[in-house]
Formats: sequence, structure tokens, C-alpha cells
Amino acid sequence: MKSNIILIGFMGTGKTSIGKILATKLGCAFVDLDHKIESDHKMKIPEIFKKYGEDHFRKLEKQAVKEVTQRCGIVIATGGGTIKDAENLQMLKNSGVVICLTADIDEILLRTENKGDRPVLDKRDKQHGDRRVAIEKLLAERKEFYDQADYKVDTTNWSPLQIIDDICQYLKNDGNK
Repeated sequence: MKSNIILIGFMGTGKTSIGKILATKLGCAFVDLDHKIESDHKMKIPEIFKKYGEDHFRKLEKQAVKEVTQRCGIVIATGGGTIKDAENLQMLKNSGVVICLTADIDEILLRTENKGDRPVLDKRDKQHGDRRVAIEKLLAERKEFYDQADYKVDTTNWSPLQIIDDICQYLKNDGNK
């Protein structure tokens, strides 16, 4: 049995909220990678981006991935871009089952409408002047990485409990090979 369950996917697809519920249902610990970085460095992610830039954030993120993948029996929610780094993706895949949460663009737009919380999307939104175009471009850039997941779940029209049930069914039938 693979030991960890790793949730990847674009921002706004439900990695944190689903991860918390899944961890509770499975009786294991939950680690949100972004929250870990914020806690370890006593700064919010938008502040880290503003003060030190994205490259510095990605170094902090890689260190956090190294730390959490040393643990066993946890549910890990990654940041949307964590898996763009091949080494991060490999560490995550080696530590457990990787499940990609997806949603359609309209739903992602709705779930990410608050500006200021998502530095990568907010920056792209400013560049393109259109949040939908920014999301489409980021999704296209990340598709090859998200496609490497062991399993995908579209969270657009399902309740959190339906999503959890689907993931648990997958883990029971296929996820522990």
C-alpha cells in the first residue's frame, strides 16, 4: 500500500477543503503545503511573493515537499504549481497516490474571484487583463503535470462528500497497487 494521499490540481479545485475532510474520514493527519510554508516562514504566501519573488517561494516549496514526503500516512494538499517542478512531482509520486482535482473554468473563476490571495493568477490576470484567459493559459501550461496523476476527480458539480466517496472508492479498488 502506498502510504500518503497527495492532492494536486489547479487553484480553486478544492485541494484544501477536500483534503481536510478526507484526512478526517481516513483518520490521518492533513498537511496543506501552502499553510506549512506560511507557518514555517511566518509570512503569508502573497507576502513571500511580494518581498522575495516567485523563485524564492519555489525554493521554500521544494523544501516543504522534501519534509512532508518523509512522513507516512498523511493527506497532502499541494499548491497549484507545486508539480511544475519535476523533482517535486517525483517526490510526491514516490510517497503515495497522487489524485488530481479538476473543475471547469467557470467554476474556477467563481472560486478564485478574490484578488490578492493568489499571486500567480493575480499576476497573470494583470498581464492579460482577463482572469479567464489567465486561467486558461495556466491550465494549459500545467496540463502535462496534472496528467501524471494516478487518478482525477472533477469537483465542479459534486458535493465534498461525493468527491470523498469517489476518492475512497478509487483507493479501495485501484489506489493501493
